[in-house]
Amino acid sequence: MWLEIICGLIIYQLYRLFFYGSNNALDVETSDFNAIFSVANRLEKLCGGKAYVGLNIPDADTGTRKNIDIVLVSKGEAAVISVKNVSGFVTISEDGTWTCEGGHSHRKERLPDPVVEVKKRVSVLESYLEQRGVALPEGFFSYKVIIPNPNFREIYRNFPHEVITYDQWVQLEPEPKSMMFGWVKGAFHGGKKAMQDSFHQQLNFILGTAPMWDRLELKGSKYILGEFLEFKGKEEDTQALRHIKRSKVGHIAIQKTSMLGLAHSKLQVVYYPRDYRSEGTSTSDWREVEVRSSTEVIFHPSNSNKVRKYKLSSIISMSLSA
Repeated sequence: MWLEIICGLIIYQLYRLFFYGSNNALDVETSDFNAIFSVANRLEKLCGGKAYVGLNIPDADTGTRKNIDIVLVSKGEAAVISVKNVSGFVTISEDGTWTCEGGHSHRKERLPDPVVEVKKRVSVLESYLEQRGVALPEGFFSYKVIIPNPNFREIYRNFPHEVITYDQWVQLEPEPKSMMFGWVKGAFHGGKKAMQDSFHQQLNFILGTAPMWDRLELKGSKYILGEFLEFKGKEEDTQALRHIKRSKVGHIAIQKTSMLGLAHSKLQVVYYPRDYRSEGTSTSDWREVEVRSSTEVIFHPSNSNKVRKYKLSSIISMSLSA
């Protein structure tokens, strides 16, 4: 009898692993995204201003899109931030390549020079903003690479000054009288305050409406950036959700309805029509539908080659890029 129970449990776990993946795989998949959002939240507290996360900016030179982890904008300064959630022992070769050993992947990994990569992202962002009519002061954007992983170890302390290691990251404190990373290039010194306000208002509006990855917030404070593809489930549920399209909807929230008895559990999907006059959505005109909790979201994470399925019951909210 016990042998049958054990065999049954093994088969069940293999079935779940094959069709849904493991929690450990999900943790690994979301850890990089969680690090980005954690850094963005802390930067807003340290520096003030607004952090834009998960930009997916078109590169006119290559005809492709480039990921930008964070763009931080505050009065008189702005920075493009690359978050490297690396762990283990990290060394830098002569060509700037990073080699990571002993991290969570348990194998040697090599990363192209992150400083060079983030500098390229600055150029792509500047070109995009100029195409949308923003007159950027020369050298307005600075750039940093932040390593927020506590398991990061540097063998030789030869990291460029653009890199903020974990030890430096945890020691940062708000510095209201001085700019934290030396981001101000003197562009606005002596200028009129009205011009500063007008420039930042324009910059914030354009960044708020720039192409971004879709965003999933899962239970357990987990985030995923990528592309929403469709809903899967019973026909009546997918029909109820047919109005949720990125051209019309900017944000949805999932709420569990209270059910008694043996009826199938239902979820309340609240969605907000997109308002193109502001930064995405209108919270004053929301709508809702009820669907089965077994309904799934088909989503392609930006850091994976595979399309994933996520139960609607595991999702807190989803934001869609226009």
